[in-house]
Amino acid sequence: MERIDRRTFLIQSGKMVLGAAAGLTFLRSWSYSPNDTIGVAIVGFNGQGKTHIRNFMEIEGVQIVALCDVDERLLPQGAAMVEQKQGKRPKLYTDVRQLLEDKAVDVISTATPNHWHALITIWACQAGKDVYVEKPACWSFHEGEKMIEAARKYNRIVQVGHQTRSDPTTRNAVQRVWAGEIGQVYMARGLCYKPRGPIGFQPDSDPPAWLHWELWQGPAPRRRFNPNYVHYNWHWFWLYGNGDIGNQGVHQMDIARWFLNKRYPVKVHSVGGRYGYKDQGETPNTQIATFEFEDGSLLVFEVRGLFTNDEQGAKIGNLVYGSLGYMSSGDGYKPRRSPQDELTPAQNLNLPPLKGTGEPNHYRNFIQAVRSRRREDLHCEVEEGVISAQLVHLANISYRLGRALRFDPVRKRFVDDREANALLRRNHYAKGFEVPDRV
Repeated sequence: MERIDRRTFLIQSGKMVLGAAAGLTFLRSWSYSPNDTIGVAIVGFNGQGKTHIRNFMEIEGVQIVALCDVDERLLPQGAAMVEQKQGKRPKLYTDVRQLLEDKAVDVISTATPNHWHALITIWACQAGKDVYVEKPACWSFHEGEKMIEAARKYNRIVQVGHQTRSDPTTRNAVQRVWAGEIGQVYMARGLCYKPRGPIGFQPDSDPPAWLHWELWQGPAPRRRFNPNYVHYNWHWFWLYGNGDIGNQGVHQMDIARWFLNKRYPVKVHSVGGRYGYKDQGETPNTQIATFEFEDGSLLVFEVRGLFTNDEQGAKIGNLVYGSLGYMSSGDGYKPRRSPQDELTPAQNLNLPPLKGTGEPNHYRNFIQAVRSRRREDLHCEVEEGVISAQLVHLANISYRLGRALRFDPVRKRFVDDREANALLRRNHYAKGFEVPDRV
């Protein structure tokens, strides 16, 4: 009887059809042996994707076998970067749908703009690939639900790029807070005080020859090309991004929620604006969001895009408040009663266990879980990353509607508010790039 390898078995055990949408491949789970090489493909590497390349190339037993980007100028640069380190040139793609057919690819690692995160993750799960997806996990609340559903249905390992979840100092601070070092926690704050200047005004134009504009837009409704979209300022346009609360800020949102050990709020209210200048951007550069949970505890998040002071040494960071004192990431999470009054660290704390392997490198932690096939080994499994992103979406919906909203954490819908519920999902997808209701 002819023997077939694992990848051939998976492809032959189900049909994959990619085009208007990714087809489904019915998969079994397997474990990698320590000697198996894991083939990684990086999708989108103009910015953070380069960090993906560098980190995966440093992990033993991992090889970058493919690169994909809609900017053709980047492909030879990325290929040279990989070839110099690995001694072998990766395959190059501009269309992720073709990449997903590559049997050498076990893992998709993506750092595309936000509006692509969910669809790439879902397609990759359907194609039998594990996924490392950058933050925010999803562009909309609904897309996050579909990502979790796909990961569960196809038994995929999906890690979200909240690297601070692997940071030993932050992990220890969360354990100490949960163990009661600062008493009963009643509030956590996330700070995103990152100066953002104006982006000016640019007229629409034809896309440059090096850019596959249709593929860049992907799931988003079609619009003419504008130089202000590519490659970074898309963050400030609602069709593609989620503002700084969903850019830099979602990292700190995730940690604030982690300190509180909460999932969904019952109330949310967000206000702000785009202050200090006039430009083409749509999202606020100044934003305050308050989330109230069922037990009355609060998560307060603040974006300040103009110049400002720090707070206890933190501008991009977190503070957590309890009945006995508080901690700030700005001073390494030392417990305090006041800026001058440092609490004596509690002795013999019974530190609760945290999910994950404890590996301080987020990418290595992901590969460990890919090998073990245990999603509990991950530091930021897809569900955790999605919930933090969904809090961003709840805040932005409140901001855009200009009012406080009540939320049902069980039904995952706003209470008696049809207008707000309509904003939980994109109302139109480009044909062939729909995020499916049935994954």
